[in-house]
Amino acid sequence: MQLANKRVKTTPYELVSGVVRLVSLPEVCIRVNEMLEDPRVNASDIGKVIAQDTGLTARLLKIVNSAFYGFPSRIETVSRAVTVIGLRELRGLVLAASAVEAFSKIPNDVLNMVKFWRHSVYCGVVAQLLAERCHVLHSERLFVAGLLHDIGKLILSHRLPEDMREVGSRLQVDARPDYEIEREIFGFDHADVGGELLKVWQMPKTLSEAVLHHHRPEQADEAIMDVCLVHIANGMTMLAEQGEEMEGHLEQIHAFAWQTTKLAPEVMDEIFVAAGNRFSEALESILPRNYRPY
Repeated sequence: MQLANKRVKTTPYELVSGVVRLVSLPEVCIRVNEMLEDPRVNASDIGKVIAQDTGLTARLLKIVNSAFYGFPSRIETVSRAVTVIGLRELRGLVLAASAVEAFSKIPNDVLNMVKFWRHSVYCGVVAQLLAERCHVLHSERLFVAGLLHDIGKLILSHRLPEDMREVGSRLQVDARPDYEIEREIFGFDHADVGGELLKVWQMPKTLSEAVLHHHRPEQADEAIMDVCLVHIANGMTMLAEQGEEMEGHLEQIHAFAWQTTKLAPEVMDEIFVAAGNRFSEALESILPRNYRPY
């Protein structure tokens, strides 16, 4: 008998069901998400709930007062932040601020957390810029979708660290994408796990779909535009990280995504230039300093 074949079989739902109790969003985040579905809720109501969590309040105010938003005067209260940035974006910021904190304990030898969060933030910035280029309403939601697109990797690293070490080892000698290797090892990949987590967290369908299908945009049945924008943003982020000429690497981005968004690869140079400053500002405002190697 080969011990290597005795890997315990599991499913994305089982992984997420187990991890939610260990690494869960604050109760305030869940309540805010529920309140945002109620048309009778106003900025003051939301502000009072968030104010019960002083840590979350501090992180949110830091984000909205950062250069990433560039508001002319300082915002002192959550209620004022809601009024200025809107309820839709607040949902995303609460989720982002909570998730960064909740998953801060992943061992670096299993997943390089600095690289992970830099990739995620850059993808979020590019996704929002692409959405703006496509005149998508409430384009800020694409920043959150990009920021969280790989969140399934955190779950896999938390629950199955040895198997994720194997994924990393194979990537050293195998040029295929990580999600293909994950599917060989687990029977599913990090996008499946991330999509399942956001369902359990009761996040909007557009967000869970963008995470679930970000490697396979042609499989999306809802939120197709969001899925394609995150897919392109992820491919562009990988191109930026590789630091190589784009020719020969564009196959990472599906033709279906270009066709759906009505964008063309030529847009990438312009987006890369615009992403530079926004990336620095977003990284500074969202991530703890220990994720920033400078």
